[in-house]
Amino acid sequence: MPPARATANLDRPQRILITGASSGIGAALASAYAASGVSLVLGGRDQGRLASAEASCRAKGAEIETAAIDVVDAGAVRRWIEAADDRAPLDLVIANAGISAGTGTDGESEAQARAIFATNVDGVANTVWPALRRMERRGQGQIALMSSLAAFRGFPGAPAYCASKAAIRVWGEGLRGEYRAKGVAITVICPGYVESPMTAVNDFPMPFLMNAERAARIIRRGLARNRARIAFPLPMYFGAWLLGVLSPGLTDPLLARLPKKG
Repeated sequence: MPPARATANLDRPQRILITGASSGIGAALASAYAASGVSLVLGGRDQGRLASAEASCRAKGAEIETAAIDVVDAGAVRRWIEAADDRAPLDLVIANAGISAGTGTDGESEAQARAIFATNVDGVANTVWPALRRMERRGQGQIALMSSLAAFRGFPGAPAYCASKAAIRVWGEGLRGEYRAKGVAITVICPGYVESPMTAVNDFPMPFLMNAERAARIIRRGLARNRARIAFPLPMYFGAWLLGVLSPGLTDPLLARLPKKG
């Protein structure tokens, strides 16, 4: 069992850092945690949207620090996180920033695949490592890694995206076992379709599409309970899991008929 102090603040984290906080789930999580006595450190690439998220959270009484940051820049992210942690120790870090793209009608280019990996894999790692080292030294803290239900099976319509999220899911689950005894709680988040600029461009039906505010409530509740994996909605979770365990020989013909993300 981890030391008791490792989970002491999971239900009420006071200092929280979120990447990709300018829109979608990131902005919704910032709003969900915003309250008097809470300090939020928010990062995002879109300064206009980030300013809007800042104003909304500040109106709820939270103290806000913002930074226009690209998680691909490992040095900048490390300096940002370490400086924030120096000002006051971080209780919770949510590595949320990510991008999405698919094969459309022309297939997936090498450049597109590399950009997805750079943000969704390297960007998450760039966020996790500096926070993890600080929390390990303190023997307490919590880190959440944003994966996806797409992590359970490679879909022909978005191979690089699925692969990037699979890497994060497996890495996060491995880290949880490694750092549990060191006092750091680690959770992997696997959402289905959530309303955001990322899903707004999809021109195909999205089963069980939910708004970002509801997704944030589910995530916050799961983090407070120190869940190893927060996967939702349940019907899609079961479907994704099943596709992952069935033989590709059985599922490839079905997946080939699914609509492709542009």
